[in-house]
Amino acid sequence: MTDDLNVAKLQRRLAEFAAARNWQQYHTPKNLVAALSVEASELVEIFQWLTPEESARVMDDADSAHRVTDEVADVLAYLLQLCEVLGIDPLAALDAKIDRNERRFPAPGER
Repeated sequence: MTDDLNVAKLQRRLAEFAAARNWQQYHTPKNLVAALSVEASELVEIFQWLTPEESARVMDDADSAHRVTDEVADVLAYLLQLCEVLGIDPLAALDAKIDRNERRFPAPGER
């Protein structure tokens, strides 16, 4: 992974890619959520009939590793585009959610 990658840079690249193809008109929150769901389902499809042991080894096979990596990228791309359209900082949202979960579900002995 390159050190200069960050969420904002990736969001800019995605926006530039869409703009160059005049796709922004289709990047409504509704459409992006639908596309995100489809891509997440394609990721589920890879694992659907694997045993827990097989799923833990899915990255050992070059073909399945490539498929998983591509679907993860698709899910992340649509999620980042959705965040951009809605004005959500995905890292801040995740950080806040982890904080809430730590309060809601304290580790044993932390009550």
